[in-house]
Amino acid sequence: MTALTASPTDSPPLPAAQALDAAARAGDPDWFPGLAVAVPLGIQHVLAMFVSNMTPAIIVAGAGGFGFGSADPSQLIYMIQMAMLFAGVATLLQTIGIGPVGARLPLVQGTSFAYIPIMIPIVAGRGVEGMAALTTAALCGGLLHAVLSVFVGRIRFALPPLITGLVVLMIGLSLMRIGIQYAAGGVPAVGTPAFGAWQSWLLAGVVVVVTLGLNFFGRGIWSTAAVLIGLLAGYAAALAMGRIDFSPVASAGLVMLPTPFPFGFAISASAILGFCLTGFVSSIETIGDVDAICEGNAGRPASDKELQGAVAADGVGTALAAVFGAMPNTTFSQNVGLIAITGVMSRHVVTVGALVLIACGLLPKVGAVITTIPIEVLGGGVIVMFGMVASAATSMLAGVDWTQRNMLIFGVSLSLALGLQLEPTALQHVPETARVLLGSGVMPAAVCAVLLNLLVPGGTARRRA
Repeated sequence: MTALTASPTDSPPLPAAQALDAAARAGDPDWFPGLAVAVPLGIQHVLAMFVSNMTPAIIVAGAGGFGFGSADPSQLIYMIQMAMLFAGVATLLQTIGIGPVGARLPLVQGTSFAYIPIMIPIVAGRGVEGMAALTTAALCGGLLHAVLSVFVGRIRFALPPLITGLVVLMIGLSLMRIGIQYAAGGVPAVGTPAFGAWQSWLLAGVVVVVTLGLNFFGRGIWSTAAVLIGLLAGYAAALAMGRIDFSPVASAGLVMLPTPFPFGFAISASAILGFCLTGFVSSIETIGDVDAICEGNAGRPASDKELQGAVAADGVGTALAAVFGAMPNTTFSQNVGLIAITGVMSRHVVTVGALVLIACGLLPKVGAVITTIPIEVLGGGVIVMFGMVASAATSMLAGVDWTQRNMLIFGVSLSLALGLQLEPTALQHVPETARVLLGSGVMPAAVCAVLLNLLVPGGTARRRA
């Protein structure tokens, strides 16, 4: 998962971290800097990923018909709470570990954007029935993802930057329409006079302007939490305009415990296949994050044990979350960048952040407050986040050797995937399973690019020297 974050050159570490001997400590994930440093740094990790973590749950709930503005916000609140709770649990799997599960590195887990193009067709207009199929598929996909950890190092050759960059680009492109719809008033308002009203664009614009201003000119926490602060600015503007309804907060309980299979259990072949294939792509992103932490902060390559443990934690975390109605998890790249900023590679710091997430996940008042955010305010943040996903893809693709062969593989795969997503009626005569997968955008791009890269003469796509 990639989102706005500061670079090491323009954001100095927190004052507490400046006093640390970073040169001596940065490469030791087992070192604990003390609570005075661990608590603020752990909270900073939560702030950096908070908005990105809850957004997929909100989008999926909206597609299922019980999102923002619904008569009964209880299901949306539950999904938001579980997103926080199981992001914290999955993070603990990474930092503390259980047997072969977990890298024992400072890896922050959160709800994955990569699965959204697959999840939306599964739940669209189907409500609880669609959520049952989704969570069942996530459980199956997560278990396969965990098994895949044993072999993932051997199949990395099939996923060079040409393919991973293309897949990440398609994720960003697939989601941009959602950002615009939210900013203009939300999906229920499409086709009505209220859709695209200037008040909607004003709220979204406040979020975008504040977020960009803080990221460009802010330092430290102001830049790291730019999206969150931008949302708070948009929320304040909405409050001044009389757009906030606090009734869900008043009616929310004090404690919310997870419920096994809250949406039921339903088997969908297309959903399960989609989650399994997307989990394969997600595992490569996790490997990249582990490599970045070890090479950038410890000056060494990641070990096979760390890589396998990290991918296994992704899968187990996703399966566990699915049992309780939460979305699939993956490592968050923005938090990898935050470690480079602070110079503290302690896994115990991230453990503190995980405990904060778990605490928030058990308090439904937190989720209820989030449901009071106007959809246009969320849309402003989503526009920035999804744009950054696409930008991250261009950074990955910049290192590709753009021979005619690679350009053709990229162009054909992109054209096919984007075209099928823009014109879904072209798939009306294919079976439902194939229609869901081919219409997602991400899946046809990944499959087409992998097959062409392996079959077309000229060697697999490689990074430019």
